[in-house]
Amino acid sequence: MSLPEIAITEHSMQQDQHKDKLIRLKQENLSLLPDSIVRPSYDRSILTAGIVHIGVGGFHRSHQAYYTDELLAKTGTTDWAICGVGLRDADRKIADVLKKQDYLYTLIVKHADGRIENRVIGSLIDFMLGSDDPAAVTNKMASETTKIVSLTITEGGYNFNQATGRFDFSNPEVQHDLKNPNNPITVFGYLTEALRKRRASGLPAFTIQSCDNIQHNGDMTRKVLMAFTQKQDAELAKWIENEVRFPNAMVDRITPVTTIIDIETLRNEAGLKDKWPVTSEPFSQWVIEDKFPNGRPQWEAVGAQFVPDVTPYEKMKIRLLNAGHSVLGLLGSLQGHESIDECMQDPLFATYLRRFMDFEATPILEPVEGIELDEYKDSLIERFGNPNIKDNLVRICLESSAKLPKFLIPTIKENLEKGGSIGYATLVIAAWCYYSDKATNRLGKKLEIVDDMKEELHLAAAGTSTDALSFLKLKPIFGDLIDNKVFTDEYTRMTTELYETPDVAHQMQTVLFGRD
Repeated sequence: MSLPEIAITEHSMQQDQHKDKLIRLKQENLSLLPDSIVRPSYDRSILTAGIVHIGVGGFHRSHQAYYTDELLAKTGTTDWAICGVGLRDADRKIADVLKKQDYLYTLIVKHADGRIENRVIGSLIDFMLGSDDPAAVTNKMASETTKIVSLTITEGGYNFNQATGRFDFSNPEVQHDLKNPNNPITVFGYLTEALRKRRASGLPAFTIQSCDNIQHNGDMTRKVLMAFTQKQDAELAKWIENEVRFPNAMVDRITPVTTIIDIETLRNEAGLKDKWPVTSEPFSQWVIEDKFPNGRPQWEAVGAQFVPDVTPYEKMKIRLLNAGHSVLGLLGSLQGHESIDECMQDPLFATYLRRFMDFEATPILEPVEGIELDEYKDSLIERFGNPNIKDNLVRICLESSAKLPKFLIPTIKENLEKGGSIGYATLVIAAWCYYSDKATNRLGKKLEIVDDMKEELHLAAAGTSTDALSFLKLKPIFGDLIDNKVFTDEYTRMTTELYETPDVAHQMQTVLFGRD
């Protein structure tokens, strides 16, 4: 995530006067804020960071930090504030901004009817940069006050092979961390070193809580960390296996990238100078398995749901919301749309998405206690259509190589096994091939592709003109899907037509209404 920057030009005396009236976001200025802005009602000076969070991006700030802010305000607890951590030098910008603002930031909640709620979040009380001082970060994680280390490191941050699900030891940074435990670079190196210090001090282990959009995110975190630790320190690995808990969780709140317009609107309409606010939709959901042996916040008091098994909830969300985003993101990008809500204003896309949900995703979902699936899908359609949440398709499509193997491809495979419909999802894969190859939409406009596997995707997709199945040979992504003739026949027909006439709307109509 890049820091939004505003070039402020003083065109008139009126602008100078407006600038003078701006309230800079700082602890000492909270009392100056207008009543329309919610601000921390608790004493931040007495808070202790019981949580260390790695990866302080927009989603963390709109979700976990928001729930924690709610908890601090409602219950008066003082032990569960958050210390943010950035491991890379690329995190320096957010670190600098937050430090200058006393670690405060504004959550801008945008309702579909145009209503805006501005709320200053105070649950973040510190930020540490691992690239400056790795030992200070691992010491903080190893301290007695730290009960939970949480993560939002994106799907790609877990460093596993998509096809085998195994930890990738060929990563040069992983190799560095294996040999240099006291000077880690990766999240695995930091967690292992902190737990090593924790054990040496005779302290109980902290809980490691993933907040990423990965099915069984806690199990995945455990798997990759254990693989790393067993390689680096087998004795420590045994202790971690016995002592550390990794609760699975389902998280949900659409959080677009902050724009210059968001920052300027906050300045002009609320008079608040915040260099890096975060925007979100009103909806928020958090379902967590209750596995916190060293204590946890009472997040259920502010809307989170603790359950024995999160599996049906996360599968529902991943196969409907996350997959739905990818359906709109890839198809919409080729059509020339720029945001999720723009896609949903197009009746063809809105119909296609709902049919995908109804005919391909829903038939392979188990019942979810307390959830009526049709109502849940209705809510997704409404949320996606929120005209004030300009969720850019570039963000939706970034790191598709990490997303689609979890969000969409399993739906295709399960429907193939059961003889179900695959056409809606298959067109998305065909579109992804064209997108990765040509990187242009139907109007010839260049598309921005952000993906760790960008080069591999392009090379595989570029071979499609001479080998229709070239793209599917990326086994880390598609596994053995290339061996299923029902799928390859459908995929080949779609890619052939798409390459001949790059009009994804025509292809969508064919899937919806059949061939003429």
